Amino acid sequence: MYRESVEKPYDFWYKVANENYHWKEKNFSLEEPKSILDYNFDLSKGPIHIEWFKNSLTNICYNALDRHVENGNGDRVAFYYEGNDINDNHSTITYKELLKQVCKFGNVLRKLGVKKGDRVAMYMPMVMELIIAVLACARIGAIHSVVFGGFSAEALASRLIDSHSKIIVTSDYGIRGDKLIALKQAVDEAIDHHCQDTGFTCEKVIVVNRMNSKIVSMDTKPSHSISSPQIHWYEKRDVFYNDLMNDETISEECQVEWVKGEDGLFMLYTSGSTGKPKGLLHTTAGYMIYTSTTFKYVFDYHENDVYWCGADIGWITGHSYVIYGPLICGATSVIFEGIPTYPTPSRYWQIIDKYKVNQFYTAPTLIRTLMKIGDEHVKNGSTRDSLRILGSVGEPINPEAWLWYHNVIGNGKCAIVDTFWQTESGGHLITPIPGCITTKPGSATFPFFGVQPAVLPPTIEPQTPAASEELEGDCEGYLAIKFPWPGIARTIFGDHDRYEKTYFGIVNGYYMTGDGCRRDSDGYIWLTGRVDDVLNVSGHRLGTAELESAFVAHSSVAEAAVVPCPHDIKGHGIYCYVVLKDHVDISEQKKRDELSHALKQWIRHEIGPVATPDFIHFAFKFEKDC
Repeated sequence: MYRESVEKPYDFWYKVANENYHWKEKNFSLEEPKSILDYNFDLSKGPIHIEWFKNSLTNICYNALDRHVENGNGDRVAFYYEGNDINDNHSTITYKELLKQVCKFGNVLRKLGVKKGDRVAMYMPMVMELIIAVLACARIGAIHSVVFGGFSAEALASRLIDSHSKIIVTSDYGIRGDKLIALKQAVDEAIDHHCQDTGFTCEKVIVVNRMNSKIVSMDTKPSHSISSPQIHWYEKRDVFYNDLMNDETISEECQVEWVKGEDGLFMLYTSGSTGKPKGLLHTTAGYMIYTSTTFKYVFDYHENDVYWCGADIGWITGHSYVIYGPLICGATSVIFEGIPTYPTPSRYWQIIDKYKVNQFYTAPTLIRTLMKIGDEHVKNGSTRDSLRILGSVGEPINPEAWLWYHNVIGNGKCAIVDTFWQTESGGHLITPIPGCITTKPGSATFPFFGVQPAVLPPTIEPQTPAASEELEGDCEGYLAIKFPWPGIARTIFGDHDRYEKTYFGIVNGYYMTGDGCRRDSDGYIWLTGRVDDVLNVSGHRLGTAELESAFVAHSSVAEAAVVPCPHDIKGHGIYCYVVLKDHVDISEQKKRDELSHALKQWIRHEIGPVATPDFIHFAFKFEKDC
């Protein structure tokens, strides 16, 4: 199959698209290859463009829900929802029930004036309402922009301003272990403070009352305690989700907006090597085909399996392998709101036994964290006998963690799929297919169907026509890809020039991943980490420039430089060199400690907890006579 996918890519993807999806209008054929794929990867030949099935009409929500209901599978479980606490709410939703909820919310959005192409932002915890909101946008042709709930109000504001989202869907709080995350408060701060004088206008904030919070007056500081959570309320702007959904005039049937293959589906922001995050735009048909095809083969999913991806929907893994890939394939999945160590470090393994999970997909950071806690929390109280496939995502997995994952979590019998991919790629790029490829601990192995990788020398000059420069055999260099795959992001929202320069402006004719790799003598690919100014912290991509900009915004800081450092758990730690302003006194250790703590809190506030520095190194300017 791989040989066919690279030697006859048009035939391969035509066959996949023709057999497995619903098309309102199937306007593609092998007689017109450009109706399947029309592209240019080489800036020297004109603007970059990638178009898959551009003239055909489909809808990804219809393919994820209606199709299964119409085929008699409406009573199949779509999601088992597992709450934060073992005594918290747990629920099950079938494909038929999910379709009704999605249709209702799609009608809610239409009633609020949302039209095809409008952007709707979401800043939410891992609850079913987030999945419903995402699919409702897809159903009516709106573009969803999910912002990770761990980001700060300022980081949220920058994404709202860039995307021009007219509606925001949020929650009063998220809950992580024994802590509340004040999401509604962050939305209020983003709109009322950070978005002022920018031209951004928010029409409505839809609030899921996750914690049954009470509304308090504006002159009262809200309580953030789990026992008595409180929020502020803006009458003209805010509306409760349940009030909208309980409106008897809202129908449970919602007309599908049939969209062209290259119409926008969602935007997702990822950090770049400049301070401004990149709003990557994914389109409908290619993403639909690629994310579901990768899901089907990489996780070896079969009917009646139960699958669980532990990623947050605020990241691309959550988009592709919590929502779209599994639902398009008619899968039954687990969605978990909590954290793996609460109320016990055995929580994940108890959930796997409870739902008899067959495929489990998580990050090396989590694997290393649980490995350090000890084997007894895995082996005592869980069998994990149902597991068949174990997946790894977000960063390279070190061999020690790979072997522990295989031997302890998988009882030595599970295939490991170590997947390399990116927000930009939409789905897996380099990955083993279980049962087909002999794995090596720490290697992502070989490319997925249609992916044509190349290893380029680290000394290659910009704008080089690089076909003759590709390294062969056992080598190390930059990982590039020389032919489009259906899931690739099409542009950076509002800035196609930046998209071209970032991914195609380095070497003519190649998409540059920004990652280094090594290829061994057997052809296996080993990822070696980022080669641009992006850190990979616990699978989360953070731009050094964004961190540096946040540091110098502090009143004590004159200059800052951020670099990665090795971290046993997170992969990359964040090491920060900080030059202070002349008036700042750190002559005593206590003052240095206090300022270091204050700067860490500042970064948590400006960007989010995931960006908290591991080390702050106070550097000093050298005077001319020094």
